[in-house]
Amino acid sequence: MKITEELLNQAFYFHGHKCPAMPLGLRAGLKAMEVLRVERSQDKELYVISETGKGHAAGCFLDGIMFATGCTYGKANIEKRYWDKMAFTLIDTRNQKAVRVSLKPAFFAKALRSPFVEFRKKGVPPQEVPFEILKPLLDNALSAPEEQFLDVNGPFEYPWEKNPGCFTAVPCTVCGELTFEKALRVKEGKPVCIPCSGYKNCECHG
Repeated sequence: MKITEELLNQAFYFHGHKCPAMPLGLRAGLKAMEVLRVERSQDKELYVISETGKGHAAGCFLDGIMFATGCTYGKANIEKRYWDKMAFTLIDTRNQKAVRVSLKPAFFAKALRSPFVEFRKKGVPPQEVPFEILKPLLDNALSAPEEQFLDVNGPFEYPWEKNPGCFTAVPCTVCGELTFEKALRVKEGKPVCIPCSGYKNCECHG
């Protein structure tokens, strides 16, 4: 799919600043959709398993994937694995097919040696990196042939079991806040939310 100027500007607006990593994620997400022959997710037709982690120089890659695919945390059709790798799996939940896409190691290694990253190492916010530094990297991210920077594996079979959504919320007996019942815990025989229960959340956040 060709990335129009309008689409790119919308993606940058969503992301918050201009950088090389977000457009790479945008192109990677669009490529995954092309291979699976699917459209952007409106609800939960697609699901992303991201391997990107957090706290490193290329986390912006994931925003490009989310914008391209329509897989978002609000729709709960994306999850993040804290492996700190520039890779993700896109799943077509209806047809139970998937594709895994990653940045080629040599391409990514070269990107991490770029002047843009050197500015970021010094603590310069991405939006304050001089445009003459950013522009050639941005141009390359948008024009490099896909086979030069992407490894694509698939499509392959991916069994998918749809879980029903939860629609019932109950007040926590400690704080009074409505909590969906699937996340309630029992403390002294009463339903309580996870923060008030003292239990650790069951979700892994790295």
